Amino acid sequence: MWTDSFGDSLRLRRRDHTPSSSWNAPPGDPGQARGESARRPQGRARGTLGTRAPGPGLDPEGLARGNSGFPSNRAGASPSQPLPPSPGMPLQVSDYSWQQTEAAVFISVPLRGVSVRDADVFCTESYLKVNSPPFLFEVFLYAPIDDENSKAKIGNDTVVFTLYKKEAAMWETLSLSGVDKEMMQRMREKSILQAQERAKEAMEAKAVARREDQKYALNIMMKIEEEKRKKIEDMKENERRKATKELEAWKERQSKAEEQKRIQREEELRQQEKQIEEEREKVKRKSLTRSSASRNLAIKGRNSENMFFEKLKEDSIPAPRSVGSIKINFTPRVFPTALRESQVAEEEEWLHKQAEARRAMNADIPELSDLKEEEKNPEWLKDKGNKLFATENYLAAIDAYNLAIRLNNKIPLLYLNRAACHLKLKNLHKAIEDSSKALELLTPPVADNANARMKAHIRRGTAFCQLELYIEEILPGM
Repeated sequence: MWTDSFGDSLRLRRRDHTPSSSWNAPPGDPGQARGESARRPQGRARGTLGTRAPGPGLDPEGLARGNSGFPSNRAGASPSQPLPPSPGMPLQVSDYSWQQTEAAVFISVPLRGVSVRDADVFCTESYLKVNSPPFLFEVFLYAPIDDENSKAKIGNDTVVFTLYKKEAAMWETLSLSGVDKEMMQRMREKSILQAQERAKEAMEAKAVARREDQKYALNIMMKIEEEKRKKIEDMKENERRKATKELEAWKERQSKAEEQKRIQREEELRQQEKQIEEEREKVKRKSLTRSSASRNLAIKGRNSENMFFEKLKEDSIPAPRSVGSIKINFTPRVFPTALRESQVAEEEEWLHKQAEARRAMNADIPELSDLKEEEKNPEWLKDKGNKLFATENYLAAIDAYNLAIRLNNKIPLLYLNRAACHLKLKNLHKAIEDSSKALELLTPPVADNANARMKAHIRRGTAFCQLELYIEEILPGM
């Protein structure tokens, strides 16, 4: 019974074969086998499991056992292996058998001690070689074969090849006839070049596939990142809408409360006016009553009439007061500021720093050689940057501030204005850096630089808020 020593089929593969130096092979003859003392390097060609079965009616296992029932074309050779020649020379195997169908060729090569681990199989569409030191078998095939699907089985000191023809036809012989050594060398070199080209094409195809896989993985990662970013943006938008809705609800409640207060005030005013009207009506009725009483008493005489008339005048409503204004004059008093609350020293230090900053000029800049004198003035550049900022040309404004800072890096307003430009361009980290630098220069804190320090804190706080770094701006020294 035919057995495979390793239990699998070895599919033939092309490989770049280089002859070993352990035996004296002819120069440029890559098809020769290694000597008996040669060791196989790592990376020897191995096969993969074959799937195609032999043609109907053929038994490669029986062929390997030398079954005489097969109609085979046996090469003429002695049944036993020839005696080895001089040491170092490979033993050419000529005792082999082969048979064929219109679709396939089956070759049985006896090699003593052959194994899958030590056998070196090289095959192209027109050349087949097996190297199992010290034995060598090679054949230049009669017609092209399908080396991609052809396979070999190794076991029981025998190698059985199943070669599938590219064109269905019966071969007259297994190998080409009338081939001299020079033609054999050319065919070997051509086979090796073909194998190398196909291996190169396979490597390039593998590299292209690897690049496509990397590109696909990168696209997947980009899509995932985009989905995450979109999710975060949606969360932010939902929070913004929620906050806006709450703010609108609060405003509505405030407006309703204000409306209720206004209605209450109007109601109180109406009540007060009503009370005043009632008081007036009472006074009017009282005056009418008294005047009727005075008319009844007029008949009693002029004296008593005069008496009652004077009394009625005294009881009548007094006239309104005249309009006037009261002016109050206060005596001015001067209180000297206590020494512990005085900022004279800080103000003098600030004025001294400002004077030094105006004198600190750096004129050794190559870009200033072709500028006018007025363009070399930091104050002129600052004004120019302010005009560009007003026209929303923030990049040009930053360039103006940059040149002014190179001329004089002690002016805090330059950093403060450049921070505003970075804030408009969403360069938040640079806005924080410039605001912090401006705060360093705006020391000591006095009334003259209070406005500039306020702007620096506002711009730095805005940048931190947009970066969602709320704690950093609250903590001192950040």
